[in-house]
Amino acid sequence: MSQKFSVSGIASSAYVHIPFCRRRCFYCDFPVSVVGDRLRGETSGTISQYVEVLCQEIAITPTFGQPLKTIFFGGGTPSLLSTEQLQRIVGELEKHFGIASGAEISMEIDPATFDLAHIAGYRSAGVNRVSLGVQAFQEELLQRAGRSHSVEDIFAAVELIHQVEIPEFSLDLISGLPHQSLDQWQDSLTKAIALLPTHISIYDLTIEPGTAFGRYYKPGDTPLPTDEATVKMYQMAQQVLTGAGYEHYEISNYAQPDHQCKHNRVYWENRPYYGFGMGAASYAEGKRFTRPRKTREYYQWVEAGGVIDCDVTPPKEVLLETLMLGLRLAEGLSLEAFGEEKVEEICWCLQKYFDKGWVEVTGGRLRLIDPQGFLFSNVVLAELFEKLG
Repeated sequence: MSQKFSVSGIASSAYVHIPFCRRRCFYCDFPVSVVGDRLRGETSGTISQYVEVLCQEIAITPTFGQPLKTIFFGGGTPSLLSTEQLQRIVGELEKHFGIASGAEISMEIDPATFDLAHIAGYRSAGVNRVSLGVQAFQEELLQRAGRSHSVEDIFAAVELIHQVEIPEFSLDLISGLPHQSLDQWQDSLTKAIALLPTHISIYDLTIEPGTAFGRYYKPGDTPLPTDEATVKMYQMAQQVLTGAGYEHYEISNYAQPDHQCKHNRVYWENRPYYGFGMGAASYAEGKRFTRPRKTREYYQWVEAGGVIDCDVTPPKEVLLETLMLGLRLAEGLSLEAFGEEKVEEICWCLQKYFDKGWVEVTGGRLRLIDPQGFLFSNVVLAELFEKLG
């Protein structure tokens, strides 16, 4: 049974990558193109050309007859698009795939990159969920992270979001920033809750090679918070946010009841999805594929027909991916699809973590126990990959 394990289904979700930013944040290793503080979709020929190529890619992508139930505009900074550019992309998706009634259409936005006309236009184009990249509520931390907005910009952006009545509103915060104290972290959590988002994402800083932070620091260096401090930050977020009524439904994500991100659940449940744009990943027809991460190569790939030349993901990799992604969710994942023999093998691999109280099986589902299981998820997953890989 285990060798035939697979996840099947037709993609009904799409990720659209908008790679433009005013500047590159010091922690960022995403495929982005810096346009400076003065240019945006209305005034940048670079952005206009990208939208043309992106729509070309959408138009030549094979379809399977199922309308899109979730769409996610990520980046980069999608809120640098003009209203007309966003409408054009949504229109191309609608024309080529169809968009289901009530579909979740999410958009990442940054403070100080849009005004009332923009956010109202995005709302009119169908955006019903926004994710605001706040990261911190202290000016000094924003500057040290290379962010292009101020604390004042955060509050102004939230006011615009509430003004146009976008129903789903998420905030992003980063813990473990250089010089960040526990008091500052608690202050950011408190201020985030006061803005009444329906969803909050908490990301622990990762020092990536090739980034500015990767040149400045090595893990464990001062002024990065100690491991003990970052653990306390994680625990503080869990206590403060759940105490405020948010459900800790995924390792890094909290939501008010019935306000989880439907699109991101597609990833965590290892379901198929389309990807569009420079550096975007897709998972369709059993194949995982990442588009070129540089503009010229991406344009050439689209011009050549956007051919996805890769093998179907082997069953063993699908199994490990399903475990790695599904264990991020608070409810874990159902063991029903694995078969009795494979379930016994998985449980044998994790026995010492059952004993530690990090992992449990309940109601036929394997799950990490919050908070210790989530805190040590990398250790648990490493064990699975070593013994099952």
